Amino acid sequence: MLKWGHGEMLFALLLLAPVAALLLALLKRRRRAIHRLVAAEALPTLAPAWNPARARSRLALRLAALVFLIVALARPQWGFHWEEVRRKGLDLMIVLDTSRSMLAADIKPSRLQQAKWGVRDLLRNLRGDRVGLVPFAGSSIVQCPLTVDYAAFTMTLDDLYAGIIPRGGTAIAQALQTAMNAFPAESAADRVILLITDGEDHEGDPLALLPELKAKNIRVYTIGIGTLEGEMMPAGNDQGGYFKDRQGQIVQTRLQEDVLQQLALGSGGTYVRSAPGDTGLVRVFNESITHLKRAEQETRTAKIYEERFVWPILAALALLLWEALLSDRRKQPQPHAEVSA
Repeated sequence: MLKWGHGEMLFALLLLAPVAALLLALLKRRRRAIHRLVAAEALPTLAPAWNPARARSRLALRLAALVFLIVALARPQWGFHWEEVRRKGLDLMIVLDTSRSMLAADIKPSRLQQAKWGVRDLLRNLRGDRVGLVPFAGSSIVQCPLTVDYAAFTMTLDDLYAGIIPRGGTAIAQALQTAMNAFPAESAADRVILLITDGEDHEGDPLALLPELKAKNIRVYTIGIGTLEGEMMPAGNDQGGYFKDRQGQIVQTRLQEDVLQQLALGSGGTYVRSAPGDTGLVRVFNESITHLKRAEQETRTAKIYEERFVWPILAALALLLWEALLSDRRKQPQPHAEVSA
């Protein structure tokens, strides 16, 4: 069965018909112009290089060569063999803060939106790594289990918003526990938690989880999103305004780095403070995470089609060689040697 690796290239063949018609028209125009200037019987003498039949033949050979080159670019495939495909990768759980403080705009347009953009950028760097998603506020859920379906993961990520977790607050320890439980029990690969938060923790002690993280060979890389100067916390409702405490004072939310730094250091990960336009996720992945141990995640048998683009390329080269050997010149009669009596 014939298949095409880039079948869309075949649409270029539709352009050849008008191009060929245009070139033939130019060839006829040239012939008429020569006939107007030179009598037919004088052509062999005055224009020995002009041979209309061979000119048409050379044009046809060039167009045919172009057809074969376009076919080669479309990557024809026929015949196949079965091949065992092994996929190696890491397991990464994205633990993303969706509490009200992530609506703060000290990182434009908001901390949460900048974090979501950073995760999207990270996905473009993954090659066979499984990724999962745990949003959290006062509690946490596994929104997307570990998967290599990055399109499905992206749809889940896009659906996140501040308030998706009904319970208010910021429970980092519980979110880490949820992420740990989402990893498979047995895995030869290094496992990674990417914690993205402003670090404002209102319950639990994340550092108490360090012994369990080490025992399960899980590294935590923390991304602090926000600024040390802070920003007023949006109310997060349709009326706008800012969140106020019980005394009626507007709440200021700031990046809290201490716990994030200790958590990363104690688990063998890295802490990065985000900057406007750069969450640091891609940088952490390329500089640290990508060097971790990858294990075989999946083995499957795949049908691999045989590439046959070489044959049309060879045909095109043969036609171009033939065209190069043709001459537009007429064959000149050989002078007869005089025989002396």
